[in-house]
Amino acid sequence: MATVTLCMIVKNEEETLARCLGSVRDLVEEIVVVDTGSTDGTVETARRFADRVLFLPWRDDFSEARNFSFDRASCDFCMWLDADDVLEEPDRLRFREMKASLTTETDVVMMRYHTAFSEDGKPAFTCWRERLLRREAGFRWKGAVHEAIAPRGRILYCDAAVSHRKIGPGDPDRNLRIFEAQLRRGEPFSPRDAFYYARELMFHGRDAEAAEGFRRFLESGGGWVENVLQACRDLAACELRLGRAEEAFAALTWALRFGPPRPELCCDLGRFFFDRKDFAAAAYWYEQALAARPAGENGGFTEPDAAGFLPCIQLCVCYYALGDAARSREMNRRARAYRPEHPAVLYNARFFGEETAL
Repeated sequence: MATVTLCMIVKNEEETLARCLGSVRDLVEEIVVVDTGSTDGTVETARRFADRVLFLPWRDDFSEARNFSFDRASCDFCMWLDADDVLEEPDRLRFREMKASLTTETDVVMMRYHTAFSEDGKPAFTCWRERLLRREAGFRWKGAVHEAIAPRGRILYCDAAVSHRKIGPGDPDRNLRIFEAQLRRGEPFSPRDAFYYARELMFHGRDAEAAEGFRRFLESGGGWVENVLQACRDLAACELRLGRAEEAFAALTWALRFGPPRPELCCDLGRFFFDRKDFAAAAYWYEQALAARPAGENGGFTEPDAAGFLPCIQLCVCYYALGDAARSREMNRRARAYRPEHPAVLYNARFFGEETAL
């Protein structure tokens, strides 16, 4: 059985670090924590769990810190987590099962990363991430922000997931500051940097700048296809907020050149027509969302609701507006199977004279 070093970088994480390390300490052989300048009780917490606590001055470069932590590992595989990540009990069991048969014939273990959750605790946004990397394969992190390692070699997909259970807002401006400092220094952006810089602009309400950034990224012809697909959707969202509906529609259709649309894009197209009260066209795209194949094991961003709850609840409204009350009622029932306590589902059930208690 292969051995695993958990490699972490932390700064002022006393609220979440014990929860994170407690969820994984019996699953790994070694824990290395690199502190980048904490002023709270983070270091003391780390010393309760870690085999080694090391220190590195923070220089606005996540890859530098992660590579530093990987370089201090001694086991067969390096695993990374953020301090507000956790392996919940079902995922701990899946991880343990995977690790029991893991050998150094594998180079990369991919695991799902749940980063947002619905009101009932189910994942609302998820993607695949490179989670364990064979130490002797020499993988290196790249990117000062939204750092990543490009998987290569023999790749294993694991059923276990890591859940990002953030507490508090953190520093919402940190990533944007790092990107803009890079620009001031004249450092060139990789396609991935350009994509994520545009996203940071969008998150900060700078939609006109973000739209221009997404457009430049798309027109460059570079970048990972998953980022390209997301950029089309993000560009459309910016254009809609700027009141440029035709440009938004063009951004959505741009994504169609990269293969059959996924549920998320179908829902965006459905919403475009729904907002214009073209319920027949909206219903078409929401039905396509139910039939479409999700991203699967390719690292793409996935919104599970887009393949089930969201198109069903929207089809409930579309079919009622089109005069088909029976199909409308059925779609609400299907939506309820996904999200039994959602307010819209319960409102519709009352509207149709159905019991709201299951």
